[in-house]
Amino acid sequence: MRYIPNSPDERAEMLRQIGVASIENLFDSIPEELRLRGPLAVPAALSELELLKKFDAMAVHNEAARRISFLGGGAYSHYSPTIVDHLISRSEFFTAYTPYQPEISQGTLQAIFEFQTLVCQLTGMDIANASMYDGSTAMAEAVLMAERVTRRSKVIASSAIHPEYLQVAHTYVQHAGIELQHSPYSTETGATSADSLTGLDDKTAAVVVQSPNFFGCVEDLQALADKAHAVGALLIVVVTEAISFGLLKSPGACGADIVVAEGQSFGVPLSFGGPYVGLFATRDKYARQIPGRLVGEAFDAKGRRGYVLTLATREQHIRREKATSNICTNEGLIALAATIYLETMGPRGIEEVAQQCAQKAHYAARKLAEIEGFSLPFSAPFFDEFVVSGPGEAATLLAKLASERGIDGGIALSRYDPRRPNDFLVCVTETNTRKDIDALVSSLRELV
Repeated sequence: MRYIPNSPDERAEMLRQIGVASIENLFDSIPEELRLRGPLAVPAALSELELLKKFDAMAVHNEAARRISFLGGGAYSHYSPTIVDHLISRSEFFTAYTPYQPEISQGTLQAIFEFQTLVCQLTGMDIANASMYDGSTAMAEAVLMAERVTRRSKVIASSAIHPEYLQVAHTYVQHAGIELQHSPYSTETGATSADSLTGLDDKTAAVVVQSPNFFGCVEDLQALADKAHAVGALLIVVVTEAISFGLLKSPGACGADIVVAEGQSFGVPLSFGGPYVGLFATRDKYARQIPGRLVGEAFDAKGRRGYVLTLATREQHIRREKATSNICTNEGLIALAATIYLETMGPRGIEEVAQQCAQKAHYAARKLAEIEGFSLPFSAPFFDEFVVSGPGEAATLLAKLASERGIDGGIALSRYDPRRPNDFLVCVTETNTRKDIDALVSSLRELV
């Protein structure tokens, strides 16, 4: 709030101009019994030490925060180096300002340029934009972009995509003249088979798959790309667990045309669901159809390097009928956090985190499958998430596990599919120790 100073004479002049005798008269419409005449009943000021103790005492009541967690499903618990929060807290970065004027935004524009470069390296694509809302809206924008590129209106999306991502896409395209069809996943492997794309034809704009998919299974992207390209359709690959880029072959190398992802795993805290940041990358030949903004490198008359917004095809900048998207966000601070995380960890660090996630997840899966009555229903390879089938209702078992053992053991899939009452999705990251995994296994063995 701005502080606008004025003198007693100026206040008297303002009252005279509006015909009021005193400031007290401005509040005559409020009944006397409702007006506060004494000081507010607020507690006395606390020292910093006392205040921290008070907040610690309040935090103790948050029992869920102290549980061992194996929750994933689109939002993941990863360790973030302290340098990430330290650097993004610098005053020159800690702003929601949109970097339109390059002469005063070089630091922000350079950070976005580096973010785009890192996204291209991770996804194996030619160009990337910055500042998408999150992974789900990036996927919806990819569907709209595929329709513009191919001038076709049918899109086939795998049913193994995160159900909430599919809901967001449906919301985006339901009035855009795009027919969004769903192809089934294999109930044996948990993955999307190229043979299941029965609706694929020369009217199809794109095939959309998630890898690793909602059940944690790694899709055969090359086979799906070949199938889509055979009829002139694009392959859109969605990634919710971005750390998987450190271990799996990039979607670009597998033939993807558009790659979108959720960047929360890169140094962004869970924060009760946001704000997060979407990653969006594609081939160079589709640059004119990319949504949002793209920062490019430029040089002045003396050959000095600088950064500018080179593509911003929103209706704010160009005619409405020419706009590719009206997405208008500046998740710049979150993109900066992801950039700092990636540059701090480096390629070897990201690979190390990914290997730890995969190795711990596979250890957990083996141990859980050894419990009598438990099994792994899907046979496809997985990264750090997998589905476990129990002997009874998963929601009931997981609630008991949380209340009696202090462990969040996973997500009950009945929340999304009532045909899977006994199944739950388990996620293991580098933050879970072997002791945590063994505690999960022994607790489930004792509770059933």
